[in-house]
Amino acid sequence: MKHKKSFAALVICYAFFIGAVFFYYPKWNLNYSEAPISWDVSGYYFYLPASFIYKDVKYLFFKDRILHQYQPTKDFEQGYQLPNGNYVLKYSCGQAILFSPFFFLAHWYAKVNDTFPADGFSVPYQFMISMGCLLMAFLGMWVLRRILLRYFSDSSVAVSLILLVLGTNYFEYGTLGSALTHSNLFTLYALLILLTIRFYEKPTYWKAVGIGGLVGLAALVRPTEILSALIPLLWGLTPNFRSSLADKMEFFKTHLPKLALAVAACLLVGSVQLIYWKTVSGHWLVYSYGSDQGFDWLSPHFHKGIFGYRCGWLVYSPMLIFALVGFVSLFRQQRQFALAGLIFFILFSYVVFSWNIWWYGGTLGHRAMVQSYPVLAFPLTAFVGDLLKTKRWKYVFAPVALLFICLNLWWSHQAHKGRLFQTEQMNRAYFWAVLGKFKVPEETLKLLDTNEPLFRGTRKNVKRLVYEDFEKDTSAFSCDMPPIEGLKSACLNAEQQMTPGYSAPLTNGEARWVRVGAVFRCRNKEWDLWRNAQLVVAFTKGQDKVKDKFIRVYRFLNDGETEYLYFDTRAPRKAFDRVTVYVWNSGGALPLLVDQLKLETFDE
Repeated sequence: MKHKKSFAALVICYAFFIGAVFFYYPKWNLNYSEAPISWDVSGYYFYLPASFIYKDVKYLFFKDRILHQYQPTKDFEQGYQLPNGNYVLKYSCGQAILFSPFFFLAHWYAKVNDTFPADGFSVPYQFMISMGCLLMAFLGMWVLRRILLRYFSDSSVAVSLILLVLGTNYFEYGTLGSALTHSNLFTLYALLILLTIRFYEKPTYWKAVGIGGLVGLAALVRPTEILSALIPLLWGLTPNFRSSLADKMEFFKTHLPKLALAVAACLLVGSVQLIYWKTVSGHWLVYSYGSDQGFDWLSPHFHKGIFGYRCGWLVYSPMLIFALVGFVSLFRQQRQFALAGLIFFILFSYVVFSWNIWWYGGTLGHRAMVQSYPVLAFPLTAFVGDLLKTKRWKYVFAPVALLFICLNLWWSHQAHKGRLFQTEQMNRAYFWAVLGKFKVPEETLKLLDTNEPLFRGTRKNVKRLVYEDFEKDTSAFSCDMPPIEGLKSACLNAEQQMTPGYSAPLTNGEARWVRVGAVFRCRNKEWDLWRNAQLVVAFTKGQDKVKDKFIRVYRFLNDGETEYLYFDTRAPRKAFDRVTVYVWNSGGALPLLVDQLKLETFDE
């Protein structure tokens, strides 16, 4: 068999994907927000049951029953109501089109089998959507291997395929997160590149239709993927820009009817969304993301999106550093598409990181970059090719690559069963505290709020500045829960959101550290992170805030529990003259008792 090494690498990748989907974390057996059709995926998917089961694309009367029974989201976040009373779905319908063959298979099975309801969300639908996305991922890897073997050695392709699939967050979004758009787009991009190559080798009308259809479908999945049109448009440009551009213009002029047909195919596919918008709203164009979401074109979030600990692209997929470096190798080895790939990647990254919700919701690494990986596979493979020509590459590169693969698989585990990865909450202190571990003390969760290292030493020169037991504080609010100690505890609830602030004078140099703590009791745990009560300390200079830190109480407090909670923070370097401690209920409605509120200073 030709290309045995890259075929073996492909089989290894397939095996890892099958192991993750079927044995490690079969999501179709899970409920609510952990099921495949949940959160954003349910928004992509709603078109299918609305159109083919409930015949209700305008009013979505079935949505309340589905949300109550399956809870794909807490509230209806899949769309919003228009002034005319109809609902418009938030996301475009491309992903639903890709889901549709597997949806129809699931619906047929549910109708002929009495075990599961044919309601669009029962287990057969969850299973088939997972299987469809897995098959799409398999197709994407297979196509990418075929493309790379045209230009690179079997060994280079084998290594780069392992690095890309197992060493980046494509593993997460090709397996457990495959129902999101990114893995399917990865496959569409791979198909587009292959068809582009074949079109330039032998232009035909059918290939032109295929290119236009793929661009249109990618844009129908995510509108910003209209950028995929740059791949066929720029393909073949070389650093000898003027000459290659003239050749390209002559090529387009010669094949203008085919180019027009590609544009027509793209528009025809895209018209599906326009027809939907016209049907539900009466308008051909609808901006369905709301006024609070859009693009920051003049201030893209490159640093946060690439290097930030919240979801930084290269922080969680450092393997792709080699792909970026590999553009140097690519320009040396394959000039005919190096420039096209670089231009596409720069523009693609600019659009991705200009989105004002730059972290794209819950994401392991920057998921919106995944669909660019078929393009980045070229410089990555070129980089590997250069390394394989050196005698000592395995002694330097191989251990680093293996470490990055292990790290990537470890992060994928922590995002699910391990639970050390905290979606949308990661920061520098917590990242380094959990890195490479499988179990950490519960107090490590404090770092998610303070983003400061925990104090581990012995406290010296301890001084108590504030102690409040609320026995004599007439401003403290009480409720129907029995006090924690004595006759009275402060109580926070929907009406009373904050305790009084208790402060003391403190200036720079008087202490290195501050500890704040209190005893808390709840009746029921508040699970909504953003409505989680906070224990807060604030340093001020006059009326100006210098620094404040807090921890979320319900990270450590469960139903009916009484716990003493505290945290430490360093005194700020900037001048301050007062320190204040208080508890804020953060918009929560559940009653929370507070007692024995303390503020102490100490040195190391």
